[in-house]
Amino acid sequence: LTEHSMMAGSDFIKTSTGKETVNATFPVAIVMLRAIRDFFWKTGNKVGFKPTGGIRSAKDSLVWLSLIKEELGDEWMKPELFRIGASTLLADIERQIYHHVTGRYAAYRDLPMS
Repeated sequence: LTEHSMMAGSDFIKTSTGKETVNATFPVAIVMLRAIRDFFWKTGNKVGFKPTGGIRSAKDSLVWLSLIKEELGDEWMKPELFRIGASTLLADIERQIYHHVTGRYAAYRDLPMS
């Protein structure tokens, strides 16, 4: 299915809709990333990747960034080719920045996105 999507001209492929019980997993992502890489080698066309669902913390997102860099390289480390689909991630990033600036974690009432 991944290869068919890319051959049909998809700009991105994603791990799931984010609404399933099992979402973005590393074993499935590695298979998908290698399919993207193989497709690029065969055609010269770059297809983006979007892991979706289950990515809730800034630490989780760093693992995904590392995976993209290792499997696809620096060229995919930009929004045109890599996005994370995780609505709860934004709140955690905001919370981590707040902690970095103030030295304490914010209460939920302190941040509008929480």
